[in-house]
Amino acid sequence: MDLLNDIDFFEADEPDGLSARAEIIPLVTKDDEQFLLTEDSIPDDMPLLPLHGNVLFPGVVMPISVGRKTSLRLLRDAEKRHDRIIVVAQRNDTQDPEYDDLYQTGVIARVLRVIDLPHNNHMAILQGTMKCHLISILSTEPYYRGSAVLIDENTRLPRARAFHNRVLAIRKEYSDMQQMKNSGTGLNPKDVFNSLGNISSEKILVNFIASHLDIPVKPKQEMLEANDYDHRATLLLEQLQKENDYYRVREDIQGKTRQELDRQQREYFLNQQLRVIQDELGGSSSDQDIERLMQRAQKKKWGKEVEEAFARSIEKLRRTPPQTPDYTVELNYVELLLDMPWNVYSKDDLRTSHAQKILDRDHYGMEKVKQRIIEYIAVLSLKGDMKSPILCLVGPPGTGKTSLGKSIAEAMHRKYVRVALGGLHDEAEIRGHRKTYVGAMPGRIIQNIKKAGVSNPVFVLDEIDKVQGMSHNGDPTSALLEVLDPEQNNAFHDNYLELDYDLSNVLFIATANSLSTIQPALLDRLEVIDLSGYILEEKIEIARRHLIPRQLKEHGFAKRDLRFSPELITVLINDYTRESGVRQLDKTIAKIIRRRAVQKAEGAEMSKDIKVEELKDILGLPIHNSERRGKEPKVGVVTGLAWTQVGGEILFIESSISKGKGTLSMTGNLGDVMKESATLAFEYIKANADRFGIDIDTIENSNIHIHVPEGATPKDGPSAGITMFVAMVSAFTRRAVIPTIAMTGEITLRGAVTPVGGIKEKILAAKRAEITDLILCEDNRRDIEEIPADYLKGLTFHYISNMEEALPIAFGQ
Repeated sequence: MDLLNDIDFFEADEPDGLSARAEIIPLVTKDDEQFLLTEDSIPDDMPLLPLHGNVLFPGVVMPISVGRKTSLRLLRDAEKRHDRIIVVAQRNDTQDPEYDDLYQTGVIARVLRVIDLPHNNHMAILQGTMKCHLISILSTEPYYRGSAVLIDENTRLPRARAFHNRVLAIRKEYSDMQQMKNSGTGLNPKDVFNSLGNISSEKILVNFIASHLDIPVKPKQEMLEANDYDHRATLLLEQLQKENDYYRVREDIQGKTRQELDRQQREYFLNQQLRVIQDELGGSSSDQDIERLMQRAQKKKWGKEVEEAFARSIEKLRRTPPQTPDYTVELNYVELLLDMPWNVYSKDDLRTSHAQKILDRDHYGMEKVKQRIIEYIAVLSLKGDMKSPILCLVGPPGTGKTSLGKSIAEAMHRKYVRVALGGLHDEAEIRGHRKTYVGAMPGRIIQNIKKAGVSNPVFVLDEIDKVQGMSHNGDPTSALLEVLDPEQNNAFHDNYLELDYDLSNVLFIATANSLSTIQPALLDRLEVIDLSGYILEEKIEIARRHLIPRQLKEHGFAKRDLRFSPELITVLINDYTRESGVRQLDKTIAKIIRRRAVQKAEGAEMSKDIKVEELKDILGLPIHNSERRGKEPKVGVVTGLAWTQVGGEILFIESSISKGKGTLSMTGNLGDVMKESATLAFEYIKANADRFGIDIDTIENSNIHIHVPEGATPKDGPSAGITMFVAMVSAFTRRAVIPTIAMTGEITLRGAVTPVGGIKEKILAAKRAEITDLILCEDNRRDIEEIPADYLKGLTFHYISNMEEALPIAFGQ
C-alpha cells in the first residue's frame, strides 16, 4: 500500500515550505489500522537509524531533521530501495552510539520522503509500523545495521471510548487557545488539536498524541514500552493532565505578570503626565521640597561630616521617584538632619545667687542636690566649658526628684526635657531603629534633643531603676552606658541618624527609688545623691510653702480664702498619711479644699480656718497607723527598724513560749535571710543561757514562736537579727522591753552585731512612731554623724558591738 497516495496530509503553513519541525497530520480511519500497524515478517539484517531527541510510534508519520552523514545516506538508500528500517531512540547525545547507548525497544519504519532544505539542511519523513526489539548491532559501515524481532501489539483497547471522549475534551479545552508551539502543554500548534477528530482509530490516536507531546525522551519511551495499548493510554492521559496543570499555573503567573507590567506602565505614563502638568504650574512638588530643604540647610551650623551626609541624601532624593516608599524614608531623614540643633546651645545663667534663689523657692531641703548644682555652675562660670555631671537622685516616691529637674533647668536658664524609662525593654528605644525598617525612627535621646532645640538641655531620665534588662530586643541598660558615660557621650551614635552626636553638654539627671536594680556598670557612671524622706518639720514647711498655695490656686481659691494651721497639718501628716514623701499629703490637702469648693459653689457659709474637728467629717476616721503603739511595755514584743523602697518602716517582733520540745517556729511571710537571723539568735541563746539567766531546761522543754505582723507583706533581710534576739530573751526571762526603744543590726553566731544600711530612712520612721531611743551597731556611728542635726533632734543613740550589750538598754537595767 502506498501511504503517500492513500492517506491525506495536512501541511502547516511555513514560509519556506517544510521546516525542520513541520507537522504532517494524517487523516486516518479505523480501516487503515491493519495496514499501518501490521508487518508479516522482517529481514534478519536491516538498516538501523538511531533517533536523537524523539520517539517514533507505530502508525505515526513524523518528520525528522537529519544531521549525520551516515544517517542521511541510510535514509536515501532506504527511500530509493523501499527498504524498511529499524528506528530506536538514543539514551544520550553521543554521535557514535553503541548498543548500550540505545533503547532496545523501537519500531519498524518506512521512509516516505527525504527532502533537501536550504543551507544544506535535510529532512526525512518516517512512518512507523510495528513495535520491535533490537537484538544487536551487526555493522556500523557505511551506516548502522542491526537485527530485531517484531513485538505483536495487535490487542484491543478496552477503554477505547472513554479515552476517545477524554481526547475530545482536551481538544475542546484548547480549541480557543492561540498558537502554542513549544508551550507549557507540550503539544505542537493548534492545528494538531483540530485534526484529532480525523483519526478514528483509537490505537493510532494514542500513538499520534504520544509522539507529538513535547516532553523528554524517557517518558515517551516508557509509553512505547508499555505492554498493551490500555496501559499506554493510561500513561498518556496522566502525562496530558500533568502538562495541562503545568500550563494553567504558568498561564496564571504570566497573566499576573502582564497585569503588573500593565499597571507599572500605566503609573509611569500617569507620572510623566503629572510631571509635565507640574512643570507648567511652576515645578513639581518634589523639586519644591528639595529647594525648601536646601534653603533651610544654608542656615545650619553643622560640621563637614553632617554637611556631606546631607548632600548625599539630597542627591538620592533627586534620583528617587516621589511616589516610591524610599523617597518618603529619605525625606524624613533629611528633615531630621535639619531639625537637629547642631552646635546650637542656650546661654547659661551662671549666677550662683540666682540659682540658689530658684532652687530654694521650688524645693525645701535637698541641700546636697542644691549644693552640687551650685558647684557645677560655679566651675562652669570659671572654666567656661566643662563636661556636665551625670547625677542620679535616689529616694522614695514623692520626695520631689522629678520636679527638681525643672527647677535646675530654670535656675540655669536651660531647656528642660524628660524621658520616662519605666518598663523600657527595647534597646532601639535608646539607640533608634535603622532606616531600612518600615516606620523606623530615632531613639528617645535624639528625639528629645530635637524637641529641646538646643544641644545642652537639662535631660531627666525618670525611673532609671525600672529599665528592663537583657531580652530578645537587646539590652537597653547597656545602651544607656554610652549615653551616661562622660568619656563616650561626646560621640553618641544613633542607628537612625547614622552620625555621631555630642551629648557632653547635656546635664543628665536620673531618678530612681532604689539602686539595687541598676546595672553595676551603669551605676558606676552615675554620681549618686541620696534623697531620703522628710521629717515632720520639713513636711509642715513643704505643705505651708508649696502644697497648700498650689492646691488653692488649682481649685480657684485665693491664698487668704483658707487657712491651714500647723496643728492641722501635723494631724494630717501623723494620722492620715504614712509616707516618706509628701504625695499623699498633697492629695489629702486637695480633698479638703474640694470640700470647701463645694460649699463655696453652693453659697453656704464657711469659715476660713479649717478645724481639726472637721477632718473626721471630710476625711473619715484617722487611718490606722501600726507605727503608733501604746506606752505600756509588753513581754516578748520588741520594735525593729526596716528599710523599704518607699522609705523606712518600723517592725514589731513578737515572741511567745509554750510547752514543747525546744523547737523554733516562725510566721509572718518571712524570707530565708530573716529566718536564718532568727535561728542564729535562738542558737546563741541556747549556747549562752546561763549568762542571760535562763534555765537550759526551760529552753529544752519549751517551744518558742516568732511572729512579725502584717503577714500579707513579704519581709526579708538581716537587719532584724538583734531585734529577734532581744525578743527571745524577753520571752524566756519574762522581762518587758521599754516601748520607746527601737533597734536594728545584723548578728553573727559569735554574738557580734554588724552594721546595716538605710539608717536615715529608719531614723525618720522612728520619729514618726515617737521612738526616743535607738540601738545601733558601733560601725553605724559614722552614718549618724553625716545626718543633719535636725533629723536627730529628740533621739538618743546607743551603739553596741555585741548582742549582750543591747539587753540592759532594752530592759532599762
